Amino acid sequence: MAGHSKWANIKHKKERQDSKKGKIFTKHARAIAVAAKEGGSDPEMNAKLKDAILKAKMENMPNDNIDRAIKKGSGEMQGQNFEEITYEGYGPGGAAVIVFTLTDNKNRTAADVRYIFDKNKGNLGTSGCVSYLFAKKGQIFISSEATDEDTLFTVALENGAEDILSSEEGYEILTKEADFASVYNAFTENSIAVLEAQVAMIPSSETLIEGENVQRFEKMLDMFSENDDVQEIWHNGIYEEEQENNESK
Repeated sequence: MAGHSKWANIKHKKERQDSKKGKIFTKHARAIAVAAKEGGSDPEMNAKLKDAILKAKMENMPNDNIDRAIKKGSGEMQGQNFEEITYEGYGPGGAAVIVFTLTDNKNRTAADVRYIFDKNKGNLGTSGCVSYLFAKKGQIFISSEATDEDTLFTVALENGAEDILSSEEGYEILTKEADFASVYNAFTENSIAVLEAQVAMIPSSETLIEGENVQRFEKMLDMFSENDDVQEIWHNGIYEEEQENNESK
């Protein structure tokens, strides 16, 4: 569950998740329970819960698991208490990294996050050290085979999309956080298949990662993704081939 607005990272993430569905479902259950605890069990009245359920369903999490997580969060069933903690730092090569966690033991989680940064020649920073480089936005990815460009642009812009970025692989649609659900729903109502959708931290600038730091950076992302307490990882890292593609546009 992670990353920057790059198609390569989506594919990488999907490969990890497909082989570890049990762990992914556990992470989604935590997010749903926390959202239900904070804002109530009705997703129509709780945007955070609605977003958490959407993410879970996109990973094919069973409805029974989702319902059980909501009941735990709302107090209908016994469950653990989790705390949201966000960590900021720099990965190998100097890329800005934000790690969002849900934990029942903040000392354990802080130690794990610091270890992962240090292990991969990055470093954990202080609160606010990189978050100013990001903006929270809705982010929707649609394959180029899902629909024709005219239809996609019409549906997206009529329902509140801020920007549409196109590439050979498909389209990346950006929205304000408040408009994310309406744009996503508009695509599904028009039978346009969504590859991935999320409320994401979008970087305002990018940091090129080169040489041996590429492997270190990938290893760092994998280690964060494998940690039970880590829910999301956002970063502004970009690899050389991605930079070349951006410059050629």
